[in-house]
Amino acid sequence: MFLVRLFFILLMSLFFSACGRQPYVKQESAYIIVKTPAMRYADMGFVYENPNEVKVEIYSSGQPVLALRITPENVCRSTLACMSKRAFNAQMLSPAYPTDTIERIFRAQPIFSGENIDKKRNGFTQKLTKNGVYDIDYSVLKNETVFRDTINHIMIKIKRLRG
Repeated sequence: MFLVRLFFILLMSLFFSACGRQPYVKQESAYIIVKTPAMRYADMGFVYENPNEVKVEIYSSGQPVLALRITPENVCRSTLACMSKRAFNAQMLSPAYPTDTIERIFRAQPIFSGENIDKKRNGFTQKLTKNGVYDIDYSVLKNETVFRDTINHIMIKIKRLRG
């Protein structure tokens, strides 16, 4: 009977630990600018990453002003409820963007499945246009990521501070 209880306890602890969040394997301080028609933030912050999610925090005068937690399915903004990536794009960016756009920007990865990518020695650039829908200039060069969409009035810039 004791062994059955012990086995059950071990099994349950394994089950609950598997459901918990994974620790972040990458943490970088950065100067982050997010300007969209729905939000405007520019200050120092952090970008945390693990294989399953990205967390972005922006601080002003030492106080958190924006926290985004981006998972494979959702984007959670500060203490507000989570929304699907599609809903996040529709409300904060552009509904024409692929659902993984915000995550790929903060991970410094190509967007739009790598369409129109121009690889450079120290990163890459992408120029993406769809007449009247978006006009995107995106670059990841050295420690700086810059995403600009002139049609949708969006600019996201991440200057990673590496020692």
